[in-house]
Parts: sequence; structure tokens; C-alpha cells
Amino acid sequence: MMYQESLDGIWEAVCAECKKTVSPIAFNCFLKDLKPVKIDNGAFVLSIGSEFMRDQIEENYTGLLADSIKKIMGIDLKPHIIFESEETDIINAELHSEGLTFEDFFTFDNFIEGPSNRFAYAASLAVAENDRIVYNPLTIYGPSGVGKTHLMLAIKNHIKKKFPKKKIVYTRSEDFTNQLISALHNGKLGLTAMDEFHKKYRDIDVLLIDDIHFIAGKESTQEEFFNTFNTLYQNNKQIVVTLDRPLKEIKTLDERIRSRLSAGLFADISSPDFETRVGIIRKKGEQAGLNLDDQIVYYIAEHIKVNTRQLEGVVKKIQAYVNMENKLPAVTAVQNFIKDVINDSKPEPIKIETIISEVARTYNVSEDDILSLRRTQSLALARQVAMYIARETTGLSYKQIGDAFGRDHTTVLYNVRQIENFLTDKPYEKEMVDDIINNLKSET
Repeated sequence: MMYQESLDGIWEAVCAECKKTVSPIAFNCFLKDLKPVKIDNGAFVLSIGSEFMRDQIEENYTGLLADSIKKIMGIDLKPHIIFESEETDIINAELHSEGLTFEDFFTFDNFIEGPSNRFAYAASLAVAENDRIVYNPLTIYGPSGVGKTHLMLAIKNHIKKKFPKKKIVYTRSEDFTNQLISALHNGKLGLTAMDEFHKKYRDIDVLLIDDIHFIAGKESTQEEFFNTFNTLYQNNKQIVVTLDRPLKEIKTLDERIRSRLSAGLFADISSPDFETRVGIIRKKGEQAGLNLDDQIVYYIAEHIKVNTRQLEGVVKKIQAYVNMENKLPAVTAVQNFIKDVINDSKPEPIKIETIISEVARTYNVSEDDILSLRRTQSLALARQVAMYIARETTGLSYKQIGDAFGRDHTTVLYNVRQIENFLTDKPYEKEMVDDIINNLKSET
């Protein structure tokens, strides 16, 4: 089986070949967002996030892709374009055929411990090792890409192995929210759907929820989580959550939830130091079957200092190079890999639609109301806040923001200045707006 990371280098070369034939506009419109999935049974499987785009590529570009693939690989492979949701199904099916899931690969044994994460590691291991409750709840917090999810899944996998009779649920806060919405919708004519939801999350021994900060401002989700938390806590069941920043910085999180989390243990993870980064690179290299020399390892560790996912990304690039060239790359090639990974890791720009959705949820109004011409006090405030945040986070001009809201640029300018003055005298409102901005940035 060839995993996606092994195909990245090949696909980059195929793209370069395609660019020799099609215009930059055509490539960016139709081919840029294709992702390699696998090579199997004479097919080069690629995924795209839009069914419409899939149909367009199949109709107009499969010949070009086939020719480019042959030039790079020297063999005839038929391009097979799938919708993005099918990609996950394919990969998961292959892992399950081996009796594995993605989550199974995250253990305490392959977590690289260092000064930046030692306390969080020790606390997580204590939770997983003990049949009795030791830290409840346990909150692990830190920026994206430092290993919070790894520790969560390590707890899950360790408990499954040591205490096989325990019922464990690991989920992301987004999935928790979506499942709640589905249960509420499907339960309108009866209680069955909500009963099943409650059974899933309350009739268990261990609950692990990733990125709990995403429920901030979502009233129904917060209420459900609060009640779920209480049920589990009162029954002496273990709860572990993660946050992307200290609890005190998440102002729109329900005060009752803040109080419950504050009663437990907090363990922070910061960016890894040089020695830890070296250890991570070596471990990822070993897992990829690579024998990386010290010069390459140290160079990577010196130039990627914050996000461990970026370290892994460079190792994947090296793995793809080795698969293609049958040799380790020179340091100059690694320099380019680092640039590529850092550029690939840059967050997607925040969209005005996302801003409007977040503001609407926070101020308990509808998105349509924000875009409407209605001028009630609550709507006017929410609309002004949305325009202000758009100006602060998107880099768009007043005219561009005005076009998105159906207003002219002078209206946007006026509303932004109104909010700037308003927030000067309203510290609580400013905290709410800052929290919305932080949520938006953490989601990109």
C-alpha cells in the first residue's frame, strides 16, 4: 500500500509537467486542488473537493493527466478522480484491512517527550495507567501542532489495551456539535435520537473531547456538554479535553463549564525545544523507513521551531524523494522542502461568510438578518461587529467588504469606526470580539 505522503513528490512532478501544456489560469482553476490518494490496479487515484470540478476534470483533462503521469513515472496509469469524501473511505478501508485505524498509531511509546510537554505527558500517562480517577477533569492546552491530539489518542489506546472492558469515547468538539444537531433534528417526533446521543456520551467510562474551545458561543452545545460533564463527573468517570490556549482567554465559554474545568488539572504544551525537535524528526524518519544523517536532522530542527506537524511534513517530503530517486536528498533539496511545507502550512484566509456565521452564533441572530436591511439595535451591533472583524482579519478593502454585505464602502467605514469607539468603553464586548477573532484564526 502506498500512502499519500509517498506520492507527494511524484504528484508535484506531474503538476510541473501539466503546467508545460495548460495555461496558468486553467491549471489554477481545474488542476491545482487535486490531491494524490494512491496508485492501485493500474490507476492513479486523485481526489477533489467538488463534484462539479471532478466532472469537469474527467471530461477535459484526463488525457493530459495520463500523459504527464507517463512522462514522470514511465508507465501507463489511468487517472481516476474521486470526490474528497471518498478519499477518507478508501484510506480507512485499507487501514481496516490491516486491522488498524489512524488513531491506533498514536501511543505513548512514539510520543517524543521533552521539557515543553513533560508535565502534560506525565499527567496523560497517569490518567491512562490508573484504574481509579487521579486527575478529573484533565485539560491539555497549547497551540496547534504541538501534540495535544497525540496525547489524547495515546490515552485512549492505552486504556483500551490495559482496561479492555472500559467504554471510551474520543471525539472532536465539532463532531459533538454536529451529532447533537442531528439528534435534535431527528428527535423532533420522539426521544429516540436524543436518548441514543445521551447513551453514547454519558453511559461510558472515559470521555475525550478535542478542541473544546470550538463550542464557545454555541449555546445548545454548551448546555449539552455541561449536562454530559455533570453526569460523568458525578458518576466518577474520567473526562479529558484540549484547548488551544489558556482557559482565561476563552471569554465566550459558558461560565459553568469554565468553573467545572477549573476544578481539575491543567497541563500545557509549548513549542518543542531543539533536542525534542531532533527526537521527533528521528522518530518520524524511523517510522518512514529513513536513515537520516545528522546534518539533515539538525538542519530541519534548526529551521522549523514551532509546529511539529511541519517537522513531519518535511520528513514526508524526504520520504517521497527517496521513493522517486532511491537516495537521500542533499541539504539544498531539504531547504526547498522546508520552504514548501511552511508555505503549505500557512492558514487559509478567513472568509467573510465564516465571520458572519461566527458573529451570528455569538449574538444569537441569523446570518440572513446580518445581511438584511433591518436596523434593530441588536442586529445593528452584530452587523457592525462583523464588518469590523472582516476589516481586522481579512485584509480586504472597505469596498470589498461592502460588496459582501450589500453596502457601499462609506457605510462600512462608518460602522468600523463606530465599533472601534464602542469597544474602547466596553471591555466585556471587546473581550467577546477578541474571542471571536481568536476562534476564527484557530479554525484556519
